[in-house]
Amino acid sequence: MKDKIKKLIAKGENHSKDHIEFKEAKNEIPKSIYETVCAFLNTKGGDILLGVKDNRDITGVLSSAVDKMKQDFLNTMNNPDKLNPPSFLSVNEVIIDSKIVLHIFVPESSQVHRCKNKIFMRNNEGDYDITNNQAILTKLYMSKQNSYSENKVFPYADIGDLRLDLIEKARQMAYNRHRSHPWKEMNDMELLKSSSFYKKDSFTGKNGLTLAGILLFGQDTIISSVLPAFKIDLIKRVDDVDRYDDRVVLNTNLIESYEKIMDFVVKHLPDPFYLEGTHRISLRDTIFREVVTNMLMHKEYLGAEPTRLIIERNKVYTENSNRPFVHGTINLKTSRPYPKNPNIAKFFRQIGMAEEIGSGLVKLFKYCKAYTDSNPIIEDNDLFKFVLPIKFFSKRQEVSDQVSDQVSDQVSDQVSDQANPLEKKILEFCQKPKSFQEIQDKIGYKNKTYFRRNIFDSLIKKGLIKPTELKLTSSKQKYITINPNNT
Repeated sequence: MKDKIKKLIAKGENHSKDHIEFKEAKNEIPKSIYETVCAFLNTKGGDILLGVKDNRDITGVLSSAVDKMKQDFLNTMNNPDKLNPPSFLSVNEVIIDSKIVLHIFVPESSQVHRCKNKIFMRNNEGDYDITNNQAILTKLYMSKQNSYSENKVFPYADIGDLRLDLIEKARQMAYNRHRSHPWKEMNDMELLKSSSFYKKDSFTGKNGLTLAGILLFGQDTIISSVLPAFKIDLIKRVDDVDRYDDRVVLNTNLIESYEKIMDFVVKHLPDPFYLEGTHRISLRDTIFREVVTNMLMHKEYLGAEPTRLIIERNKVYTENSNRPFVHGTINLKTSRPYPKNPNIAKFFRQIGMAEEIGSGLVKLFKYCKAYTDSNPIIEDNDLFKFVLPIKFFSKRQEVSDQVSDQVSDQVSDQVSDQANPLEKKILEFCQKPKSFQEIQDKIGYKNKTYFRRNIFDSLIKKGLIKPTELKLTSSKQKYITINPNNT
């Protein structure tokens, strides 16, 4: 993040390709920032840096004022009297040359926003008011309506067609990430409206759920009603190359679709041992969380082509219906990312299932190289394609055999070097999956909190044991020693 901010400062505000705004702010949010946010939302998005002068000098924000400035910004961004429709944006704190800079990334919105009842757009010279310019205003509304199918309003669909348990789940996930998140205090309809999942069609004047809201929270019946061709096809084709070894077809909401796609990935792809510093991270899960989220965020849902994730002997690839921006191969260094469904993308970021636009791409290239010694190939055409070459499979050979060959020596050394006698006892006990309670009873600790904090969590952080269920809070959760036979 620090390197990214330095590059933004080096570019300056007048950079021809990117919208960048510097604000010298010591102890309060400048009032003019909200016009800039509105303009960025309405145009191509951009970056705002607080604590930087127009001439690129870093003046910094007072440390004593940071928390209040963040809270003031959050409150204003969710006040429809100030910004309408509201938009939740995060404020990131970065230290550069011992000074605090606050960074706000503003993605392009699929809505037309007003700041204090005025509509702003952005050009290289700044923010300008187009409220009374009917020609430009009409063009803006048309471009938003035509560019983002997620905004399509279904006036006969209402909150009764949604799964309220999914709205509550999203509310809790957002609150767990940001304790001051405004969704916590909103009722279900307020949450839907604030996220532009329930809105008025600017052409018909009718209110209703948007396609995005139905896809995220809809019951299966309403999803199939508005999108009869909607399908996500998951295929493993390694041994039976003429047909398939395993197949799952999904026709449900995007939240549960994400979880089921990840289950399929975990079931069929290996997770070789990998240390970053002193911590083990899951290369497989890190890569495919990004891949799966992008499958769901950037699909053109009005297209008839199903979404596919296919695992073959020498590659994993995904395909989406797409409305392309780049038209060709995405280059990590030169391609500028554009959200295809900004409201869905923003929703995934708020609940922690997606990275800030662009940063996830950097992470994807980094970890794909470590996972398979290959870079992914990403094509932005009428079909959006992600292709990752792999070397895990040979004919009639199972994944577990391949993983054992890759990691046996490294894992054995890791266990023997890091485990103390008590930990070794647990590792021996967990050669077969055991629940947390079974492990605690075996060791003989009565204080659950002490055992978890001082012994159990250490084993997970060291990469010596792992959960068997993707959902950490699953009632079926058990833990197993990470060794060549159990990886």
